[in-house]
Amino acid sequence: MQNFKTYTLTNAIIVITILMYIVQINMEYGSIILGLNLYFEQGGYWFQPLTTMFAHGGIGHLAMNMFVLYQFGNLIEKYRGKVQLLFLYFVGGILTSLGSYAFMSAVGFSHNLVGASGAICVLLGYVALMDRNQRKGIITWVLVISVFPVLLGLPVAWYGHFIGLAFGFILGFIRR
Repeated sequence: MQNFKTYTLTNAIIVITILMYIVQINMEYGSIILGLNLYFEQGGYWFQPLTTMFAHGGIGHLAMNMFVLYQFGNLIEKYRGKVQLLFLYFVGGILTSLGSYAFMSAVGFSHNLVGASGAICVLLGYVALMDRNQRKGIITWVLVISVFPVLLGLPVAWYGHFIGLAFGFILGFIRR
């Protein structure tokens, strides 16, 4: 039987995200305070690019993001280490939040951005860069999770997925 290491940094990020979601749903206007929105320019600039990665639009949104984070976060942590995972997830996630806010401002969107999928797409972009065998599948998956829900009329920040994927490639080139 393999020795499975359950206490990983990825699992700690997942636990913190779940705890933050519990805080969010028990706060008045929790998703507005923690999400990324127009309050960014009114003082939220110092916390919203980070806290938006911990806020989620519902339990299904949270569960799906944590499932993918578990898979790819643990993969990167195992083969590249905790420091690389921390750098990619948090630096990449914050850059993705800022890029998403810039995109929202440029096109006139004024909604609330929540979820870890931008940071997770950074991880996906990094893995796609490092592993040519998974590249097409990862890019196809990001296209599917970004475009298909929009076609169904679901409120998905598709641009955050693409921005995260791009930052994953960029940070991968920098960290090589």
